Amino acid sequence: MTLIRSERFSAGLLLAAAVVGLVLANTAIGPGMLDALHTQLPIPGTGLDLSVSHWISDGLLAMFFFIVAVELKRELVVGDLNSPGKAALPAIAALGGVIVPAGIFLLFATGSGYEGGWPVPTATDIAFALGVLAVFGRSIPNRVRVFLLALAVLDDLVAILIIAFFFTQDVQLPFLGFAVVAATGFGLLSRLLKPRSAWILARRPQWPIITAMVVLAALAWAFTYLSGVHATIAGVVLGLVIARRPGGRVMHILEPYSNTIVLPLFALAAAAVAIPTVGLGELSPAFWGILVALPVGKFVGITLAGSLAALIATRRDRPALRLADVAVVGALGGIGFTVSLLMNELAFARSHEVTDEGTLAVLLGSGISIVFAAIAVTLRSRHYAAAARGSAPD
Repeated sequence: MTLIRSERFSAGLLLAAAVVGLVLANTAIGPGMLDALHTQLPIPGTGLDLSVSHWISDGLLAMFFFIVAVELKRELVVGDLNSPGKAALPAIAALGGVIVPAGIFLLFATGSGYEGGWPVPTATDIAFALGVLAVFGRSIPNRVRVFLLALAVLDDLVAILIIAFFFTQDVQLPFLGFAVVAATGFGLLSRLLKPRSAWILARRPQWPIITAMVVLAALAWAFTYLSGVHATIAGVVLGLVIARRPGGRVMHILEPYSNTIVLPLFALAAAAVAIPTVGLGELSPAFWGILVALPVGKFVGITLAGSLAALIATRRDRPALRLADVAVVGALGGIGFTVSLLMNELAFARSHEVTDEGTLAVLLGSGISIVFAAIAVTLRSRHYAAAARGSAPD
């Protein structure tokens, strides 16, 4: 179980799944695989009619966003984001890591008709970035990991808001209202599972509460999907409304399934695209915008904004992050992967060819960032290892 929770194992499995999906899609079984992913699997009488691919990206991926939301809530309440002073540095860095990549993408895409893809290179994959840091940065101090985690969580919060506001159309308010009611009931019931709640102190059975919460969570997801809002938002809302203590326990239970099933399945399905048989000059501006904006835009945006923030947000009770530390996090921030692939699907949903090109650009851009980040993290880790031995100043 420890291996399954390992950041290194999760990142490796995610990369392997994406490679397998891309390779299989370009072999003889590729057409059959793509047809299987597009097979509709309706639930009669519910209005839910999703393809296999969308059951993964809209359904299973909600579990990942639930975990992200629980982590975000913990950071806001008791973690490294629980005050404006603590949140200032990662928040400013995250903002730079959104604005600069979006701007670079628009430099390529303006006038092409694909300007709506600007959110694709703005996301950072928490699991993958932390995995690369864990593999290559064993001597890097924990404050760098905390900064990366806080930045990535805020980055995903921005991604969630982008999905909610830019990729939601024709909202059905009655269904949205039902989703709010179900989520509210879910949150209220979770309070009964707090360690010192009257229900727990009276030693009443927990299974009726847990069963009711599971039903309400499923209803919240279904109503969110039927409302026209992207269904992963339900996972976010449920993660934010659940009480912190039971929320942490649920996250602990779900994390292995997210790491070993949900994220690899999504990576495999999202990366299952046929490589376009076109010359470099025929690739769309969206492809080049994503390819450049992920490794370059994220690095430049996070490094510049983070360095500026470090000058004005230095705290006396902890060592300051140096420019080299911020640059390392900037390199890791270019690993968009999971959330960028989801953004790509949403942004170019009406153009299958551009969606495939965008997927390839995300994989290539993230791959470049992985190599760049691995080198940067290794060099910085060696510096700290040498400093620990007393042969280099920190």
